[in-house]
Amino acid sequence: MSQVNDDKIPNNVHLADDKRLQRALEAWQPNYINWWKEMGPVGFQDDQVFLRTAISVESDGWANFDYVKMPDYRWGIFLADPVKDRTIACGDDFGKPVWQQVPGEHRNTLRRLIVTQGDTEPASVEQQRLLGQTCPSVYDLRNLFQVNVEEGRHLWAMVYLLHSHFGRDGREEAESLLERRSGDADKPRLLGAFNEPCSDWLSFFMFTFFTDRDGKYQLLALAESAFDPLSRTTRFMLTEEAHHMFVGETGVLRVVERTASQMAAHKVESPDQVRALGLIDLPTMQRYLNLWFSLSLDLFGGEVSSNAASYFASGIKGRAKEASHEDHIALSSSYAMQRFQDGRLTTDEVPLRNAMNEVLRDEYVEDCQRGVDKWNRAIAAHGVAFELTLPSRRFHRHVGIHSGMSFDRAGNLITSEEFAASRSDWLPTEADKTYVKSLMTKPVYDPKQMANWIAPPKQGIKGRPIEFEYVRHEV
Repeated sequence: MSQVNDDKIPNNVHLADDKRLQRALEAWQPNYINWWKEMGPVGFQDDQVFLRTAISVESDGWANFDYVKMPDYRWGIFLADPVKDRTIACGDDFGKPVWQQVPGEHRNTLRRLIVTQGDTEPASVEQQRLLGQTCPSVYDLRNLFQVNVEEGRHLWAMVYLLHSHFGRDGREEAESLLERRSGDADKPRLLGAFNEPCSDWLSFFMFTFFTDRDGKYQLLALAESAFDPLSRTTRFMLTEEAHHMFVGETGVLRVVERTASQMAAHKVESPDQVRALGLIDLPTMQRYLNLWFSLSLDLFGGEVSSNAASYFASGIKGRAKEASHEDHIALSSSYAMQRFQDGRLTTDEVPLRNAMNEVLRDEYVEDCQRGVDKWNRAIAAHGVAFELTLPSRRFHRHVGIHSGMSFDRAGNLITSEEFAASRSDWLPTEADKTYVKSLMTKPVYDPKQMANWIAPPKQGIKGRPIEFEYVRHEV
């Protein structure tokens, strides 16, 4: 089961044994390629890119590295190997055998979850489609394309589930995944963060750090699903997702490193002085951080959620690494939930099942903090007195119990007028965006060069040097 075959649609699910399903996916494939050519990376479709491609689903040796044109990438269907005698990890049916087919009573719920997850994958490709034209290095250009093709493969994973388990409804949903567009006024993507412009590389690094990290936790929760094909699909997706977060964490780290080192070398402190050196100042990075962190927090859903309770009760969606928790039924436990009522901060005991989104968000925030701590160590190593911080999870929220209210970065309740007055201190302004983009007007296509505003990585990819020709691009 681990090896991926060389069929027209690469897979390890014996697709050839189901001719009807095979024909349906092969009919969807040209539409996908047309979408990729229209909405994928602009200007690089004919370039040879040094990409990793899945060739098995084993924990070691699952990927092959070689040059490939992106439209020829081996998108396909890869499920982690089945776990023998796997049982339902949580909820009312804890310990019972997992489902190989969709139970009728959970059909709509599972379809909605799969469509929502699937919709995020092409959305991010659309958000990032112009970034290649402003790349800071060939190394970064290749990483962008690796993220893009793997997001495309994740879409394939969700489309396979829709086609194979949801009949005509699933096929129609698969078509719709190629019809929506990020930021489109009439047919936007389903989740807010995936309609936000990602038109500069600082946004891209923040997106892959914060928003792809939300993806990690959603996939971890779905990996516990009682619907075994979904669990196996997301378990392999997590293998690829790790690289996306690496791109974000090290990307921001390199921007921070370059700015802090040059601040120390030139003995400058103010944002204007830093910008005069052609660098991204640390307060601007903080404002970008505030934006992408708050947008990504919304992706977890409401803090108190009957849907989350239902997902857990049915076993459709668990907590990240459910086996690490002691109580897998969660009927008698509660969660201390802070919220503002009548202008006062109160703490309510919420049934734990209803707080599962917040449980997942807690782990996400802790994980984000570990990355921010790394960035701050790099700043401190150069003797620069500045610290990046995560804002309160109440700040700039549009979903959940904090939406519709205004808070400062520390989470204090303020008026909408006070928020508007301080908005430019907390979130990127148009002037900030214009300045950041001004640093990226000229792409760097020479493998031996690196843009001024970012430090080089510590090492290259798969044993190659940093200056390796990761993308063969004719200028």
